[in-house]
Amino acid sequence: MTSSPESPQDLLKLAVEVAEEAAGLIVERRRGTITVADTKSTLTDVVTAVDRESEELIRARVLQARPDDSFLGEEGDDVVGTSGVRWVVDPIDGTVNYLYDIPTYAVSIAVEYDGETVAGVVVDAPKGEVFTATKGGGAFADGKAIQVSGATELSQALVGTGFGYDPARRQVQAEVIQHLITKVRDIRRIGVGAIDLCYVACGRLDVVFERGLNPWDYGAGALIAAEAGATVGGLNGAPVSPEMSIAASPALFAPFHELLAAANPLRA
Repeated sequence: MTSSPESPQDLLKLAVEVAEEAAGLIVERRRGTITVADTKSTLTDVVTAVDRESEELIRARVLQARPDDSFLGEEGDDVVGTSGVRWVVDPIDGTVNYLYDIPTYAVSIAVEYDGETVAGVVVDAPKGEVFTATKGGGAFADGKAIQVSGATELSQALVGTGFGYDPARRQVQAEVIQHLITKVRDIRRIGVGAIDLCYVACGRLDVVFERGLNPWDYGAGALIAAEAGATVGGLNGAPVSPEMSIAASPALFAPFHELLAAANPLRA
């Protein structure tokens, strides 16, 4: 990686300030009536007006401070800048939880330089918990260093996952769960990909995997998990991508990968 002209810590500082402001906004808006503004891949893949409002706030704050940067958000048009720095943003990760007033949803901001994530923040908005990391600088929750569980036995592993919106893919994902569930401690479906990754980082989950996460879902969380000591990757040596993301306590990655691959999770 080319050395960044900006300090990752400086980039993180701005990311945290903006993410916390956006988290405050979405929590305040949730006290009112939330309605679906649009749908994306399916009728159950929803967008609220607050998703868009949160992203507009983040975009405005970031580009006001750093007008030459690029910006990739889940809900809006991309901005192509000239600085080599790109902000990758999920304004509400866990929109269905948000719509139903289930109090786990997050604002996620990753900052890339020359294509590599160098800083990331995930704010669990209802709880006010702030997960952060910089490349090579460790991972933190509310300013305190965190690390993975260190679990070594797959049979005792608590595994997190999520499901897609397409019915054919969900059918395959259900079959994968059937393959896994008797071989691990238990499975959790929290509904927020960024939070899943942060929970691996702080030892609340031992493994997470999911097909269909996008860069704004995993950008910050994958860095936070890796900086907390997790092994992070895709299937068969591939990097994390929308095809598959896996984060695990190091001793569990290989046996879990083998178990998951045997279920052929990419067939839909």
